[in-house]
Amino acid sequence: MKHIIILGDGMADWHNPQLDGKTLLQHAHTPYMDMLAAKGRTGMLKTVQDGFHPGSEVANSSILGYDQNEVYEGRGPLEAASIGVELAADDMAIRCNIICIEGDHIKNHSCGRLETEEGDTLIKYLQQHLAEDKEIVERYGHIVHFYTGVQYRHLLVINGGSKHIKCTPPHDVPLHPWRPILVKPDTEAEAKDTNKTRLSATETAELLNILIVKSQSLLATHPLNKQRISEGKDPANSIWPWAGGYRPHMTPLTTTFPQIRRGAVITAVDLIRGIGSLAGLRVINVEGATGLYDTNYEGKAQAAIDALRTDDFVYLHIEASDEAGHDGDLNLKLQTIENLDSRAIAKIYEEVKNWGVADTPTADMEPVAIAVLPDHPTPVAHRTHTAEPIPFLIYAPGISADSVQTFDEDSCQQGCYGLLEKDGFIKAFMEIQ
Repeated sequence: MKHIIILGDGMADWHNPQLDGKTLLQHAHTPYMDMLAAKGRTGMLKTVQDGFHPGSEVANSSILGYDQNEVYEGRGPLEAASIGVELAADDMAIRCNIICIEGDHIKNHSCGRLETEEGDTLIKYLQQHLAEDKEIVERYGHIVHFYTGVQYRHLLVINGGSKHIKCTPPHDVPLHPWRPILVKPDTEAEAKDTNKTRLSATETAELLNILIVKSQSLLATHPLNKQRISEGKDPANSIWPWAGGYRPHMTPLTTTFPQIRRGAVITAVDLIRGIGSLAGLRVINVEGATGLYDTNYEGKAQAAIDALRTDDFVYLHIEASDEAGHDGDLNLKLQTIENLDSRAIAKIYEEVKNWGVADTPTADMEPVAIAVLPDHPTPVAHRTHTAEPIPFLIYAPGISADSVQTFDEDSCQQGCYGLLEKDGFIKAFMEIQ
């Protein structure tokens, strides 16, 4: 049996009065998710372990069975793995958004959908001016390195930096004042760290805040932002570092599950590429995969189908619903959920449903087990991630179904798996043979 996980990032939501009290999954037209739930087994999954922020790095690695107490190092190192940045043992890697500041407030976490080419221009500009800034070099040395990621999501590496800092994810605080949420040292955590060769937490926080303020001065007058403003777009006028950590250590899935001889991850998001790479999966890039509502659903689905012909395991991640949730756009999020169903899940199911079925052209192919789930809720009313358990379904040819008939946050609570956590989901899924 081959296995594919289809992940609709942030797809889960709250009951919404605009939808007569239904959740978006309950309201959306999702015939394939509902059909797979009715033919398969369902349950709920706690993807955010106690004590951890409900970030996508926590949720997605938890889905794959990783204990956050053993592997968690924040988003930065995962982004580094994704873009091929080799971290030294004393490096601290931290996610570096380019955001839009309006006056004293964070307008949005993504500068209104910055293109990767634009982000690359600005990151190279910051590397040239901030990494060589006289004040920074004299005070801290040549320790600052910026790396281009995707769209507004980039990477900052500080050689000898401390991870014991308190940062605020910018998508958690739209329209909030930015100065009160600048980086702060976590002196309590630092006191427990026996490594005293790095910058202190206070020094690291000070450095990051200097970089934030200096980036605003540099980016305000950049020609690219002048052009964006003239076109009515949000300026990309500040960096915002968050979720830093050191080089992580993750056991490959091929070691944990010997039935996975070869696996692949398909995503438009650096973070998920990084998790996949560290989990021992090969990264498949798809043309037109944007991480937004306009992503190439069909291309991703076809890439997943092609991968299943040669690989044992595929992790297909689609970001669109999460971004719509962060924007607080109800109708757009509904559209992304329905697109996932009709343009990705439908295509995959119709292709693989007869694999291994006697007297069909694909009788000699190995059948495929399908799991569908979000990683966490991103409620449109809240505009950021929450930690509530999420619904999941598992389908495979010949599986004994439970009584659940639709795929949503309420129905799946009645599923036969009940509430799973930690590695419970991935073990249950991989046991389907």
